[in-house]
Amino acid sequence: MMRSLAGLLVAALAGMAGVPSAVAAPVDTGHLMAELVAETRAIAPGQTIHIALRQDIDEGWHTYWRNAGDSGEPTSIEWSAPPGWQVGDFAWAPPHRQPTGPLMNYGYSGEVLLPMTLKAPADAAVGQAVTLKAAATFLVCEEICIPENADLTLTLPVQAQAAEPAGRWAGPIGEALAALPRPADLTAAYRLADGVLQLAVTGPAIAEADKADSYFFPFEGGMIDHAAPQPIERGPQGLTLSITPGFVFQAPEPPQSLAGVLKVGEAYYEITATPGEPPAGAAGLGPPPAAAPDPGAAGGGAGLGLPLAIAFAILGGLILNLMPCVFPILAMKAASLAGHAHEQAAARRQGIAFLGGVLVTFLALAGALIAAQAAGAAVGWGFQLQSPAVVAGLALLMLAVAMNLSGVFEIGASLQGVGSGFASRGGYAGAFFTGVLAVVVAAPCTAPFMAPALGWALTQTPAAALAVFAALGLGFAAPFVAAAFAPGLLARLPRPGPWMDVLKKALAFPMYGAAAWLLWVLSLQAGPMGLARLLAAAVVLAAAAWIFGLAQRRERSGGLRVLGAALAAAALVGAVLPAYGGPAPASQGQASAEAELPYEPYSPERLAELRAAGTPVFVNFTAAWCVTCQVNEQVALARQGVAQALADSGAVYLKGDWTRKDEVIAAELARHGRAGVPLYLVYDAKGSEPQVLPQLLTEGVVIRALEAAAG
Repeated sequence: MMRSLAGLLVAALAGMAGVPSAVAAPVDTGHLMAELVAETRAIAPGQTIHIALRQDIDEGWHTYWRNAGDSGEPTSIEWSAPPGWQVGDFAWAPPHRQPTGPLMNYGYSGEVLLPMTLKAPADAAVGQAVTLKAAATFLVCEEICIPENADLTLTLPVQAQAAEPAGRWAGPIGEALAALPRPADLTAAYRLADGVLQLAVTGPAIAEADKADSYFFPFEGGMIDHAAPQPIERGPQGLTLSITPGFVFQAPEPPQSLAGVLKVGEAYYEITATPGEPPAGAAGLGPPPAAAPDPGAAGGGAGLGLPLAIAFAILGGLILNLMPCVFPILAMKAASLAGHAHEQAAARRQGIAFLGGVLVTFLALAGALIAAQAAGAAVGWGFQLQSPAVVAGLALLMLAVAMNLSGVFEIGASLQGVGSGFASRGGYAGAFFTGVLAVVVAAPCTAPFMAPALGWALTQTPAAALAVFAALGLGFAAPFVAAAFAPGLLARLPRPGPWMDVLKKALAFPMYGAAAWLLWVLSLQAGPMGLARLLAAAVVLAAAAWIFGLAQRRERSGGLRVLGAALAAAALVGAVLPAYGGPAPASQGQASAEAELPYEPYSPERLAELRAAGTPVFVNFTAAWCVTCQVNEQVALARQGVAQALADSGAVYLKGDWTRKDEVIAAELARHGRAGVPLYLVYDAKGSEPQVLPQLLTEGVVIRALEAAAG
């Protein structure tokens, strides 16, 4: 409403001045504001200028591209122009993917300009004004779709001299024209092989580009399965996309060309592919890339292949046992093994049960991650900890485990029975649960070799991705399982005795620490009110645990058990069920007063601005729930030497906070073949590709990278 009033006021003022005006009031169709705008304030006889249909779409709603995808309708416009005046078709702005359940659509959100050409007739009357009328039709969608219409006008004075771009809309229309998908010196071909449409594209424009974030938008519907993933293979001169063909390719006479828009990184190109063998230099056909990625530092996992990805996953899983986030659970595993040290058969069964818990949990996380990505969500490793409700639930779980270890209440007779209600089965269900808990605790961490493996897996088929995650689980569980099957090692451990109870109570404190850390994470995600709600739930849960323990020590305790269970359920519901919506706390993404290393929030626009100015940039993609990130922050980044290196090099420090979901950061991680944080990038002053730093930082590594970036 306010936007409409502003437009009416401008038009009224122009009319009062007696000046023909190109300004017309924007039309509010219900869920967007529409108007016609021009790059000039006037037009000359015979002149061709650019005009545009501007849409300012309400937040959460979207309109559609020329190929709407699996559903929807493209925006259309019908003109009513005086004789001789010619208006061209839309020049369609680059589309964005819009996943809707199992469907994939293409369109726009926010503000978008669709440019067109306007040509005046040679005999247009100088000194007069021309008014062009148009009827625009939009399909505007959120969870529902609403057809909306707008009757629009554009008035331009006719002057003798050719008009130059000027006025409010000259710049935006120029930017829209510059951003249009453009033809380039690209060679494209496609072929059908085993039911897969292989689209190969080569050319100088994309040879050196980061091809990890590539996607093909066909101009026509039915050419491809829009919702299916498009795995990428990168070659030295281009790339190959493996696309699921649409129903058009099932016809007796398949199409003779495949035209559309190819997105490579942040650039868009118009391509037309013809049937035939992929051009030389596409993935897998030309010579191999000059150098393989550094598995410990670089994130380029997209070209690994399944065998190497599985090897990296196993090695990464082994190293994951040494990461700080797993420390609370390592001692529990060791103590459990000690409890069965002199019962070899039982120890082996414990090892197998633990392995089962690890594998099932890794595969469950992988399945959820694959399903979320298939639905279009921008998620990666550790995605579950981006949900405040999940963090709250895990904090209560860690607190309950800690209170059990402290002896407040008992579940099962052995340490492996923690969190299990099936201790009567020899503790094997407890061992399984310990494997589950170990993976949950490990979720905030990534280890060397994990990043390229997971980055590759999440661009492949679900079967390949699940194989990589299973390999990660095998590597993670291997030390414990190997120890369970090593009689010589088990024989060296002391026999179970009273010391086990002392150890059990001592091990409660790492779990209390894990609960406290999750409280801190939630405070960054949900602010003071979210933290207060979780603290209240923790008090209720503690009371429930105490009542439950009291009931266990009494003969007739049915009422106490019911009361304890009710309080525990109330604590869980009170912490998890309420929505943790709303904006992040004001301090998130900004340098705090305690920070030793000042930074700016990351944005692609700010990074592009700094790179265009030739300024070195250090980018840190991090999250509060990422323990590896926090350790690096204290060990390597919050150091005087790094602060001095930033000052000496003139580099700007940008921090991308992924504590809560952020599609911009998720896309940037994917561009570098990463499925999660941390990711550290150093851009030099020459505009070269960034240097990817190791996941485990040292102060010296950061300083040397900044010095090299400054030349």
